[in-house]
Amino acid sequence: MKKLILFYSLCVIFAVSHIKTNAQSMLNNIPAPQAKLIPKSLKKHKEVRIDNYFWLNDRENPKVIDYLKQENAYYESMTSHTKGLQDALYEEMKGRIKEDDSSVPYFYNGYYYITRFETGQDYPIFSRKKGSLSAEEEIMFNCNELAKDHAYFKLGGLSVSPDNKFASFAVDIVGRRIYTIQIKNLETGEILADKIENATGESVWANDNNTIFYVRQDEVTLRSDKVFRHKLNTDAATDVLVFNETDDTFNVSVSKEKSRKYIVIGSGSTLTTEYRILNSDNPDGEFAVFQTRVRGLEYSISHYEDSFYILTNKDKATNFKLMKTPENRTEKKFWKDLIPHREDVLLEDIEIFKNYLVVEERSNGLNHIRIMPWNDEPDYYLPFGSETYNAYTTTNVDFDTDVLRYSYQSLATPSSVIDFNMKTKTKEILKEQEVLGGKFDKNNYIEERVWVTARDGVKVPISMIYRKGLEKDGKNPLLLYAYGSYGITMDTYFSSTRLSLLDRGFVFAIAHIRGGEDLGRQWYEDGKLLKKKNTFTDFIDCSKFVINEKYTSAKHLYAEGGSAGGLLMGVIVNEAPELYNGVIAQVPFVDVITTMLDDSIPLTTGEYDEWGNPNNKKYYDYMLSYSPYDNVKEQKYPNMYVSTGLHDSQVQYWEPAKWVAKLRSLKTNDTVLFLDTNMDAGHGGASGRFQALKDLAKEFSFLLDLEKIQS
Repeated sequence: MKKLILFYSLCVIFAVSHIKTNAQSMLNNIPAPQAKLIPKSLKKHKEVRIDNYFWLNDRENPKVIDYLKQENAYYESMTSHTKGLQDALYEEMKGRIKEDDSSVPYFYNGYYYITRFETGQDYPIFSRKKGSLSAEEEIMFNCNELAKDHAYFKLGGLSVSPDNKFASFAVDIVGRRIYTIQIKNLETGEILADKIENATGESVWANDNNTIFYVRQDEVTLRSDKVFRHKLNTDAATDVLVFNETDDTFNVSVSKEKSRKYIVIGSGSTLTTEYRILNSDNPDGEFAVFQTRVRGLEYSISHYEDSFYILTNKDKATNFKLMKTPENRTEKKFWKDLIPHREDVLLEDIEIFKNYLVVEERSNGLNHIRIMPWNDEPDYYLPFGSETYNAYTTTNVDFDTDVLRYSYQSLATPSSVIDFNMKTKTKEILKEQEVLGGKFDKNNYIEERVWVTARDGVKVPISMIYRKGLEKDGKNPLLLYAYGSYGITMDTYFSSTRLSLLDRGFVFAIAHIRGGEDLGRQWYEDGKLLKKKNTFTDFIDCSKFVINEKYTSAKHLYAEGGSAGGLLMGVIVNEAPELYNGVIAQVPFVDVITTMLDDSIPLTTGEYDEWGNPNNKKYYDYMLSYSPYDNVKEQKYPNMYVSTGLHDSQVQYWEPAKWVAKLRSLKTNDTVLFLDTNMDAGHGGASGRFQALKDLAKEFSFLLDLEKIQS
């Protein structure tokens, strides 16, 4: 794109703001789909809700598929004028990506492991080199070959046997996160006859090189609930069940300790965890409970030498603390404090080395990496100078090394992989993400963190980035993103694709609202269950802030969120639609009450400690008061782009489908409303890296079209 054209576009955008977009002008010419109204009474707690679109809950009904296709056709017709822009955005974003890219190799058990991409290919190639990076490359899996006959493809759970001969791997070809596990002989290239269906994908090897442990999920709810033991070259039907989680609010996992001494079964719910351990040399033995579950007690374990290190909230340690116990005395009565609880510091994770303990902490909304020598030398923190950065440890599989590998990035700084020598305190940047095209210079952008006073007096941070020279005159388009659930922290991150908005005059901002753990564990506690509305009001207050401070205005403010963040989008368009010109809701969780009352839907029962159990009247009433689908009303709504996947196992496609149908019937203005359903994918969208860019180009073109930016 020529600079002159870009400059002209940015200058005229505000002068024509009173003109309707092409899509808005077409509203009277292209009729929107109208879902048939078939009232269904839903009764609970002596109350009746009428759901006119409940019939959309049946993906096997041809009429449902036909309706989704009508919505897709409507979206395609209404946005046909943006096809050129979408293509240009796709090529622009793709042009910044180094197509023949590869990961930084890491060394494990005699081999260097590498993940790489080839030019023009959508999927990764997993390879290794024995002993030296100059050794001949062994290609373990070329996912481009494996994905050839599939509209969706995902390889996961790659695990190599201790003798380096076999690799267990898992494949999902639907997008519903239901995997089939197989085993490959890496020496001969043969795929063994072993085939394990309906698995989560993860598997780990015992030290005998003949046994793997894996997790299966309930066929209806998709809850991971059973751990099995499988022997090579045997029928999966003969696999031995070693653990069955009968509490339907818990999910299970299986892993192997970094020390390689123990296989670990983890069982956890929102509030409670429990672990079982088995010596890796004794795969046919019985797993022993590490510490029996106690409601509200959360802990995770790391083994080193003759001890376990426990990250836990024991003794009301809201922000967690680190404890230690002998490996033969694992009950909590034997645990001893190593790093005590601190009110202002969240202890997030640890990494154990022979000579050092590395601790990942979070304070004041920023993450820190702390180096603690075992020999009682003074500990210290890695220095980071920004307020919008993200730093975290990455692949550290070796105990006996002084080198810590970590990653660093910020909103304006591409991601780097760095090796830090903890003894000499020197670092080596192994790789920095390349931004191709020759136009990117991080010095052209301003990173900023501001604090918003929410309506209850709490300070909420916003991280933002924009091009230098921006004037706070209320005329800048601004995209405000947030998630705000499950204690998931929305750390700042670099995105080369985001440059397509920034270089067209957009401000991009992340609202670190309650419901995440951005400011510690209490930040999460204050944004769930009967405090969930803090999540929504925080976002609305952040929106008002960027308007009042003239970063933007309601005519140019846009909001985006996905999944539980899509729930957030559903609430804000009901509660404060006047603040936004457009909203992007990706796979939105919007039919809260109906979903949470249906325990046959995947993941429902495990969500009770996050949202509340609506079988309890107190929680039913509270959830009903904000549930987006139940609170759609006759009023003006912003322009909206809603996306979903037919095979989504996390948020079923019918939630956004029903929501859009209800919005169509009740909204009172002529804003655009799109439902875009990927008929081949699930919760994560398209599986190929370039197909994902096409999906992103749809979102960006939606925003740019509303801003009258045509190129």
